[in-house]
Amino acid sequence: MERRRIGRTSLEVSVLGFGGNALGNLYDVVDEAGARDAVLAAHQLGVTYFDTAPMYGHGLSERRMGDVLRTLRRDEIVLSTKVGRLLVPHGRVPPPRPSVAQGGIFTGELPFLPTFDFSYDATMRSFEDSLQRLGMNRVDVLLIHDCDQWSQGEKYPQALREVERGALRALERLKAAGTIGAFGAGVNQAEACERLMDMGPFDCFMLAGRYTLLEQGALDSFLPRCSREGVSVIGAAPYNSGILVTGAVPGARYNYVPATPDVLARVAQIEAVARAYQVPLAAAALQFVLGHPAVASVIPGGRSRAEAEQNARWASAPIPASFWSDLKLEGMLRRDAPVPSV
Repeated sequence: MERRRIGRTSLEVSVLGFGGNALGNLYDVVDEAGARDAVLAAHQLGVTYFDTAPMYGHGLSERRMGDVLRTLRRDEIVLSTKVGRLLVPHGRVPPPRPSVAQGGIFTGELPFLPTFDFSYDATMRSFEDSLQRLGMNRVDVLLIHDCDQWSQGEKYPQALREVERGALRALERLKAAGTIGAFGAGVNQAEACERLMDMGPFDCFMLAGRYTLLEQGALDSFLPRCSREGVSVIGAAPYNSGILVTGAVPGARYNYVPATPDVLARVAQIEAVARAYQVPLAAAALQFVLGHPAVASVIPGGRSRAEAEQNARWASAPIPASFWSDLKLEGMLRRDAPVPSV
């Protein structure tokens, strides 16, 4: 599988990665055997890049992913996890149900409450806690998680200040010591990426759901800036929470909640073009993200071997150049959006 470099570092990742969100029981419970098999299948298909986070299942995804990745050769994989939330135990009292932005999208999660903290000490503690859950002595890429307006709300300015004074300094120290190979941020808004780029030498950004078949606002400023400055982008949530797999069906999710009529209508238009070309909608969603030269990898999730194998098929499905041309002609795709070469 093709590999691309992360920023100006020596790290190279497979263009198709594996996102560990589903391993945290996103929406529904994933049994242990299925979770393990999904990770193994991805690796067997050539995936070398695996991503997880403390928020995913409130520690469950890191534990499950670490249990599998420890059975593989460490030099064959690139692993990323995240900082910015501490998992607070609640003893015999069940933790309160968090909001969607806080991580309340899991079921059967571990009994911890994810709590935002971007300070220096919390960043170091979060990293050490992740290493213990993963059962590993290092990760390759460490990302500041959800320091954006969507997740922080009115606390966003304060969170940015905490990142600048705390988390960023911690990540720079870890990289200088060789404990991590690269650092960046995983957020839901391109604007937040640029705010962070102004603060320090980020190697990469994981942008979730904001550069997809449905949304290309990142082309306005963020992606061109990444290309100019040698910063890599990792395309997370390429299916926009599932609607670019299921299509415009009742109950389809967009941004973790049921899609609005406007979004359903837009997806239906794209589906019609895809059907005319006999192109799977999900294949177009995956491959479109990789068409931009700043994108190093796209990381759909997977909750089973079958899903991991399907992602690999979609990533390599043939798509004619005229398909992308028609999407642009019909106004469903920005004319300045780079598309994959045939």
